[in-house]
Amino acid sequence: VQWQALHLASALQLGKKNELFIRGHKLVEEYPQQAISWYAVGCYYMCTRQYEQARRYFAKATNINSSFAPAWIAFGHAFAAQDERDQAMAAYRTAARLFPGLHLPLLGMGMEYSQMNNMQLAERMLLAAYDLCPSDPVVCHELGVLAYKNNQYAAAALWLRTALDLNRNPGSMLAVEPTIVNFAHCLRKQHSYGEALQWYNKALSINPGQADTYSALAFAHHLMGNLNAAIENYHASLALKPDDTFTVEMLTKAMQEFAQLD
Repeated sequence: VQWQALHLASALQLGKKNELFIRGHKLVEEYPQQAISWYAVGCYYMCTRQYEQARRYFAKATNINSSFAPAWIAFGHAFAAQDERDQAMAAYRTAARLFPGLHLPLLGMGMEYSQMNNMQLAERMLLAAYDLCPSDPVVCHELGVLAYKNNQYAAAALWLRTALDLNRNPGSMLAVEPTIVNFAHCLRKQHSYGEALQWYNKALSINPGQADTYSALAFAHHLMGNLNAAIENYHASLALKPDDTFTVEMLTKAMQEFAQLD
């Protein structure tokens, strides 16, 4: 069961909805009284962003086996995906109470507290999760995001660099891309513009359709005085996201500055 749960969670993370559909159907057909079967169905609906359906099947899995940790955690994730914070926290708290040695419920609670801007409790939960599992790059990433929100850019960069070091061989580079972008933001905040550019470009090589990354790349060029590159990348961002107020304002400013050079 533990192996099956890990396989299903990995397939969910990688977005393999067809595999989840087939595996869930087979498990329900062969083992309808097993929690893992309905957890698999919930993972499929989670993957297809049908969160209400996902919650229904995760709840069924916990009813069959109240000590099945993956279903409780996924139950919380399904609520969190739709910003239903109270219900998400209730699921994570239940998981934390039932499985005190597991770091994932603490991670979930920390992320929810961070979304609620309760930085003190978020830090407490995330550090507790880190104490239990210092090798999880997601925990380090979230600690980096929290430090960034608190304007502690050097600390944020250290946490995010640690997350990247722990994630050297990911199953999918797309999973690492947000950490790369956030690390680049930290470098930019510390005026390491050249290094920030390298990381923004790396993020775009992994996921080229991100308007916000083009805008951040343009802004770094802008701060360095590279107006041609800034204008080019602001345009690239607006081609993907035409109504972004920040990018429109910064493009206008960059073009005004460029005109003054003539």
